[in-house]
Amino acid sequence: MKLVAFMKNYLLIFSALLIYSASTHAQQNKLLTHFIFDKMSINPGATGMGMKAQACGTMIYRNQWDKFNGAPNSVLANAEANLSQYFPSAAGISFYHDAIGFARQNNVTLNYSYHLPMETGSLGIGLGLGLVSYGMSPNWVTPDNNMQDQSLPQAVSETNFDANFGVYYLDMSGWYAGLSSTHLPAMELTQLNFNTARHYYAMGGYRMDKAFDINELDLEGNLLMRTDLVALSADINVRAIWDDMFYGGLTFRPNDAVGIMAGMNYDAFTFGYSYDITANRFSDISTGSHELMVRYCYPLPPIPVTKSRTPVYL
Repeated sequence: MKLVAFMKNYLLIFSALLIYSASTHAQQNKLLTHFIFDKMSINPGATGMGMKAQACGTMIYRNQWDKFNGAPNSVLANAEANLSQYFPSAAGISFYHDAIGFARQNNVTLNYSYHLPMETGSLGIGLGLGLVSYGMSPNWVTPDNNMQDQSLPQAVSETNFDANFGVYYLDMSGWYAGLSSTHLPAMELTQLNFNTARHYYAMGGYRMDKAFDINELDLEGNLLMRTDLVALSADINVRAIWDDMFYGGLTFRPNDAVGIMAGMNYDAFTFGYSYDITANRFSDISTGSHELMVRYCYPLPPIPVTKSRTPVYL
């Protein structure tokens, strides 16, 4: 219980830092309006948490600042499985690709989370190990068409080791909280003269079932805060879920965007779409950001039951 109280207090302190932080927020790592469906890649402790004995695959595509030349285009693919029927844990793999102008980034991470049962919930303690790759493939257009100009940066790429760590608590009453850090080695990519900055995350949320005494209506609030100790930013999300089938909501990213999201559950699938209204300095030249999300879950096979028979009945 002391750990739960600590996580609550940490979130309050992090929230206060957000309120008093500078008004300029830079993009750090990936920004996803559907971050509520992507907790594992930034907090390996959240792997498989809140899932039944099943495996789930999630894919998110983001077209940021549409019509803005060289703006980020991102693809995220996660696969995770709750292994609690075999052992109190979960495992998963996460892949992320980001293209910004000439630059390309690829991350692949194997995640494991041990689920520690607690009095009123479960604590996930997770580790992610993988690779991070950065590259640049410029396509220069010079006035004299001299493509051999050695003063222009040429194509280069480099791959290095990466690691993430996180803890994630899910309470039976419907609230959750998590603390994590990504790019722990903070390795330097020497060919690019680039350091992979260590990032810190705090997340939390609460789901209220049967809101306003309406059986079909659930309300959910989610908060994600991130910092590299240089800049601090946050996503604040509110969703209304009707009959556990349709949802709609808003995501507010201070000084950056307001996202409108909607989606539905159909059988084992979840489909989602969001449109971000740009609220930063690119608002005059960007038509907004689009995001598509699809998620599919299926149950894992039960543990086989071995029955013995005596030779008399064979």
